[in-house]
Amino acid sequence: MSDRVTISISDGVADVRLNRADKRNALDAAMFTGIAEAGERLKTESGVRVVVLSGEGASFCAGLDLSSMQSLGNADNAASQDDDGGASEGNPGDMVEGRITHRAQQVCWVWQELQVPVIAALHGHALGGGLQIALGADIRVVHPDTKMSVREVYWGLVPDMTGTFMLSRLTRPDIARELTYTARIFDGNEAAHLGLATHVSESPYDDAMALAHEIATKSPGAVQGAKRLFNGLDHPGAAEQFAAERAAIRAQIGSPNQVEAVMAGIEKRPPVFVD
Repeated sequence: MSDRVTISISDGVADVRLNRADKRNALDAAMFTGIAEAGERLKTESGVRVVVLSGEGASFCAGLDLSSMQSLGNADNAASQDDDGGASEGNPGDMVEGRITHRAQQVCWVWQELQVPVIAALHGHALGGGLQIALGADIRVVHPDTKMSVREVYWGLVPDMTGTFMLSRLTRPDIARELTYTARIFDGNEAAHLGLATHVSESPYDDAMALAHEIATKSPGAVQGAKRLFNGLDHPGAAEQFAAERAAIRAQIGSPNQVEAVMAGIEKRPPVFVD
């Protein structure tokens, strides 16, 4: 498995950590692969009753790696994507046969596919794809100072990592739209008020682990059965919405306004868009 994600298991709790601290655990192709592989491994790992997902270093996950963002600003590169949203092998936009997700969506959705509860511990930053990964967990424990954002529109994109689906189930539709349309940054306290944080904590990792160990003492069959029941209520329409996300982002990647959004962000100047 990739060294971008580490897993240790003790007393029924899998401690999963994004392990790219020098880049605030930003998402590049290797990180996408590492997260997806970690989730797949945990589907068959014996003795796991609860998962805690966190990030090493100063942040949970700062979103898409800047070098990847710069490549999105290259229209020629974006135009090379095929009709399924993928480019070269291992690209986050690649579809995998038999799945309802592409690779980037899978790093979020895999936590819903696990039969055991997943608790995300957030600190520092949870931006864009980082926030969408956290939304894939069952429970979120968030430091009050965490900088969070549905950041994609800032870069001329749309949330395409299951974000629209999960936001619509966690907060009011008008709030989900406002956060997405503005791409504004909000903190952990506001996240709790909006329904995106389960608990606010000065020690999110410690409190997430304590909660995980509490859940791990309960009957595993009962807990897993409860998750299946909740997922049965929450997941209808997921495949169709994920396909719509992929279509929406394909329409944006490499477009003049999307390239302008990326270049303006990198150059720290106001963007100039055309209608």
